[in-house]
Amino acid sequence: MGHLCQLRGVPLSAPLPRNVVCVLLDSLSRNLLGCYGGHEFETPNLDRFATRASQFHRHFVGSLPCMPARHDLACGTHDFLWKPWGSIESWEVPLPRELSAAGVTTQLVTDHYHLFSSGGENYHVDFLGWDFLRGGEADRWITEPVPSQVGAPILPYRDFSYPRNRQRFETEADWHGPRTMATAAAWLDDNAGKHERFFLLVDEFDPHEPFDTPAPYRDMYDPSWADDPIIWPPYSREHLDEAVARQIRSQYGGKLTMIDAWFGRVLDALDRHALWDDTLVVVMTDHGLYLGEHDMWGKPSYSLKSPLVRVPLLVHAPGAARRDVDSLTSNLDVHATIRAVFGFPEGDRPGRSLLPVLHGEQAGVREWALGGYFGHRPFVTDGRMAYQPGASTDSPVYVYSNRWSAPPFLPLPAMSRDAELGEFMPGVEWPVIRTPLSAWRTPIDVAETFLFDLDDDPGEQQNRADDAKEVSAAHDLLVAALDEVSAPPEVYERVAIGQ
Repeated sequence: MGHLCQLRGVPLSAPLPRNVVCVLLDSLSRNLLGCYGGHEFETPNLDRFATRASQFHRHFVGSLPCMPARHDLACGTHDFLWKPWGSIESWEVPLPRELSAAGVTTQLVTDHYHLFSSGGENYHVDFLGWDFLRGGEADRWITEPVPSQVGAPILPYRDFSYPRNRQRFETEADWHGPRTMATAAAWLDDNAGKHERFFLLVDEFDPHEPFDTPAPYRDMYDPSWADDPIIWPPYSREHLDEAVARQIRSQYGGKLTMIDAWFGRVLDALDRHALWDDTLVVVMTDHGLYLGEHDMWGKPSYSLKSPLVRVPLLVHAPGAARRDVDSLTSNLDVHATIRAVFGFPEGDRPGRSLLPVLHGEQAGVREWALGGYFGHRPFVTDGRMAYQPGASTDSPVYVYSNRWSAPPFLPLPAMSRDAELGEFMPGVEWPVIRTPLSAWRTPIDVAETFLFDLDDDPGEQQNRADDAKEVSAAHDLLVAALDEVSAPPEVYERVAIGQ
């Protein structure tokens, strides 16, 4: 255990942990975990971890979806206000670079192919070591043709890379998720006790779609289904046939239970080497997933309700009693907490270290949490009230980036004569290229304002947007949050409806 520290004037009497293990599971739905009251699917190892970890009950996402959320974790800023999806910028100092330069051994174990493809190609380079386990979703890995599609439960195809990759999956241990967890456990076996301090990030793509698993998981939760498993959820707002909806949920549940089983191997490695005594262990996610709630599926940006934006967070802190934390927290606070463990001050970044909360020396760390999709309307919450204003479809949308890099599935135009040197961004000491994007304007069907009381109406069925006084207070909170993070002016213009 390390030295004593002080965070934003709040004394922390407990010594700092030596190490951090952060496990990020993609698309992890809070309400489906046993430790959060879920009964539909089996999650024994996440529940096992929860018995020794503080459990956060009002934890919210920042930037959506996958890579913007990882940018928040790496850089500690709200990426969605400035760009849709992209690389770490040249002016940014990501977490692994800071830690590696300070003498911390940093390791990435991941099967998240977006970290290596266009738009995310430099997220791994600052780790001292990294392992990339291949084969997930559209990872461009295997090139030989698929010899036979008979008996392979992978239809319908969204991208032909996955059926080619799947040829290599013969046993459960061959799936990319199990290989990632096994590799992380092996790294702990090989490295425990051999470094002064270490940071291990396990960035696991499961239970993200495709919800493709081997037996017994494939039929575990919907054994009467006779057709090919439905492993790709629609990204839409629609009411599906009850049997189809049940099948999609069951396939998500099968993948959740499979990765939970292999996550148990990481817990076993922590047990074997008694790392609980000096290691902060975090289990988090980038976002949740709609699986039929509010007739929505996947991660559509129509409205940002709890199944997508209120997410699980479990943190084991050495020397701290397990707690149920009811105060408001954000994914950006995970970045700040990891930096604090290794002795870095919070500075002017929007995240707040959770160490004082974990040790019971502070009730909470923030009054608002802000998040959303680039180019769309943001949401803000104070932990009880959740507010998403109606949005103007006429406001401009700009990308702020000096690294024009994005994945091929996003409609970003080539750099054009319309690009200009924009205003200085917060914390940036040189001009940033600003480019207008007409393709990313807010969809026309999001003019409605949403305001929900998460305590009285946890299912978010009763929109309180007709209460002018409550909407005004919520809008004031949103403006204060945007002011504090120095949001670009067009975001204010976009959410003028509801003022």
